[in-house]
Amino acid sequence: MRGVVMHAPGDVRVAPREDPRIEERTDAVIRVVAACVCGSDLWDYRGFEAGRETVMGHEYVGVVTEVGSAVSSAAPGQYVVGSFVISDNTCPICLDGYQSKCVHASFVHGTIGTQAEFARIPYADGTLVPVPGEPDEDQLKSLLAASDVLGTGWFAATTANAGPGKTIAVVGDGAVGLMGVLAAKELGAERIIAMSRHTDRQAMAREFGATDIVAERGDAGVEAVKALTDGLGAHGVIEAVGTQESMMQAINCARPGGYVGYVGVSHGVELPGPELFLAEVHLMGGPAPVRRFLPDLVDRIWKGEINPGRVFDRVLPLDEAAEAYAAMDRREAIKVMLKP
Repeated sequence: MRGVVMHAPGDVRVAPREDPRIEERTDAVIRVVAACVCGSDLWDYRGFEAGRETVMGHEYVGVVTEVGSAVSSAAPGQYVVGSFVISDNTCPICLDGYQSKCVHASFVHGTIGTQAEFARIPYADGTLVPVPGEPDEDQLKSLLAASDVLGTGWFAATTANAGPGKTIAVVGDGAVGLMGVLAAKELGAERIIAMSRHTDRQAMAREFGATDIVAERGDAGVEAVKALTDGLGAHGVIEAVGTQESMMQAINCARPGGYVGYVGVSHGVELPGPELFLAEVHLMGGPAPVRRFLPDLVDRIWKGEINPGRVFDRVLPLDEAAEAYAAMDRREAIKVMLKP
């Protein structure tokens, strides 16, 4: 089969890879019908991770082609969407709602790689969620978003304590940040402040439910958020970038007693103890337990209640994966869907 391999920073190629097969009774093999490039993939692309050959991709919608003897929730021919972290969904950690830290957890990125024609999904019953039927193109995009960025944005909004009467600020205007805006709106937030300097992303944030836009960053951004909240700060803040500046911006945008949901993949983040101590905010985040939210998100998408697939502003064939990475790196695209 064909699959995307990162050979070195900036060097993305579609190359032959071994066809997946059933290895354990709990496995399923899927034919990938939609994959995409994630903002977190750009850390590898830009050389922030150790230089090593890596199979790429962790977001996917597929059709089951084969299942192991212990798989009961999905059958060949069925459309499925899965989380970017493998989980059994039965261990004590999973049952507490943190499937991304399952005792059997493993990341799809770098081990399975779903920017490919086929993929083997371990613990299929715990990782995959069947789709009620064959999705149309818009549903396909939205289901693909649910596999990571929507579920991650939903987790961030939940941990930021989004709800009726709340003001939520969102630091980061990439796909996850935009999905955080959508999630905060769906969870009932009264006011949503999107922090963005890009007009196209500002417009999409408003489409998803943002009531205010703050273009400033750093201390100026914090002051702008406080100016919109009577000097108090937001009830909750979503941090969707992963840098030192974005994390401190998020913490300082929250009012005392507020909540920060951080889901940006952290690089070089070091929290200063005195500043954190004096902030008096709740911090919660990490790799999102997308599997916790998937059944509800699939249901909302299928009923047409939400359309997160609008975040995909470009669609390319798998063979043009290198261009997909370059376009996102140049900020010419918010998120690129790949069609094997």
